[in-house]
Amino acid sequence: MVDKEVVERLLGLLEEYLNDLESVQDVGFDEYKSAKQVRRFVERTLQIAIEACLDLGNHIIADEGLREPEDNKDVFKVLAEAGIIDAKLLGSLQPMASFRNLIVHDYGKIDDEIVFGILKRRLEDFREYSKRIVDHMRR
Repeated sequence: MVDKEVVERLLGLLEEYLNDLESVQDVGFDEYKSAKQVRRFVERTLQIAIEACLDLGNHIIADEGLREPEDNKDVFKVLAEAGIIDAKLLGSLQPMASFRNLIVHDYGKIDDEIVFGILKRRLEDFREYSKRIVDHMRR
């Protein structure tokens, strides 16, 4: 059985991270590129938002006895196989897992345009994921 307190805590953290990221939505690309503190804030907050998504997925996978994921991208595939997320959301989340790995392990190669694009256009993917987890927990 999935521990609802763990899921609620992780969903709360994810919501907090998304609200934090939304607080810099009015920053333009030139300002983003020139403001090292803003860039680092966005990069780190995206990283921990993705990690919250992965932790949620891993928690559900373990508690429901789903197959063990091979890597972070596979966490979302296992959730899709179980019908928790759909193929469209899977296609959005798997690159996020790769992006997280880039931020953590290959931070010297971070492309400001990609990070800025995620900030401006992909936050809704996190919200959709959160909604799907909530829907799954209600079943």
